[in-house]
Amino acid sequence: MPIAREINKGRVPIKIWTDDIESAAFEQLTAMSHLDIVHPHIAVMPDVHFGIGATVGSVIPTLRAIIPAAVGVDIGCGMCYARLSLRVEQLPDSLKAVREAIEDAVPVGFNQHAEAANTKALQPLVNGFNRVLELAPQIKSMMRNPESTMHLQCGTLGGGNHFIELVHDEQGNVGVMLHSGSRGIGNNIGRHFIELAKTEMERLDKRLPSRDLAYLREGTASYDDYCFAVDWAQQYARLNREIMMQLVLGALAKVLPPFVVTEEAVNCHHNYVSTEHHYGQHVHVTRKGAIRAGLGELGIIPGSMGTRSYIVRGKGNSESLCSCSHGAGRRLSRGKAKKVFTQADLEAQTQGVECRKDAGVLDEIPGAYKDIDVVMAQQSDLVEIVHTLKQLVCVKG
Repeated sequence: MPIAREINKGRVPIKIWTDDIESAAFEQLTAMSHLDIVHPHIAVMPDVHFGIGATVGSVIPTLRAIIPAAVGVDIGCGMCYARLSLRVEQLPDSLKAVREAIEDAVPVGFNQHAEAANTKALQPLVNGFNRVLELAPQIKSMMRNPESTMHLQCGTLGGGNHFIELVHDEQGNVGVMLHSGSRGIGNNIGRHFIELAKTEMERLDKRLPSRDLAYLREGTASYDDYCFAVDWAQQYARLNREIMMQLVLGALAKVLPPFVVTEEAVNCHHNYVSTEHHYGQHVHVTRKGAIRAGLGELGIIPGSMGTRSYIVRGKGNSESLCSCSHGAGRRLSRGKAKKVFTQADLEAQTQGVECRKDAGVLDEIPGAYKDIDVVMAQQSDLVEIVHTLKQLVCVKG
């Protein structure tokens, strides 16, 4: 049974569920552990790696303050999974048409819809977005047309490590899994409040281990504004995944045998902040590349575009602040992966998966990630595996 390794180099302990951590990430965590707002410790998941603003794979509980850079700019990024009534043996031998149907239905990268994918579903969020623009008018200058963008980007994938996959579980049941967040809207909300927090710390002459650790304090207008905006972005991210899932299912209905959704298992964030009770205190828990794994709670831990993924059930481990990893975790940066691997390596490592195999996705090659099976073994005290998934089709941003 794994047990967290405790390191005491700051004001609070750092509890780490792995020995596989690079020095840059460890330095980030050490700096975080000196903050006087952290309680009772920082929990670090086995997929940990260096991140912009804060360490990916970290769980940061804070008292009466939130660190916007720890939440990051991909606010509400997370996973969604639905199991279908189809069996893997019912699928066609070639899945190229399936991939093309998904790519036709869901804009990827910087692309967006020509018209809103679901205006009715978005309507409850419109007033909230108008309020966000009132609280943070600078966002209008960051975006050419904020309200139009909100509508046209909802139900789109984005780029980087975001993906849509057709998968099957260990029993041969086919499902759809996807990974995305709050798109450009969330990015601009995050950037605005990260800079605002830095300005406030400078105004207060607050000395921090890093400017990225600037925080917004309860009782201030900027804190209230951020809480409203970040909550809105997290709702938008969840809706983005829901609408995208409906678009994917509609696309699959055109090219696969008739099916129904038999179980929508999870729609969970892994870049977000929530208020929870841990170790005798109400704290703001920022999960920067981690999912909540409370007792009995379901979650999704994806591998890479050539390896297994998992549906898991949380064990409610208090030391991890009821959290677990959000994936395999990068071993190589995107730039490094492009230097180390070739297109031939990508083709070999994604053999049997219908996906792009060109230089444009080389930075997402499975070899750039940690071994998902090792990561899962390191957190067996945090989650139990419910289903093991293997991808058949992968659409990347």
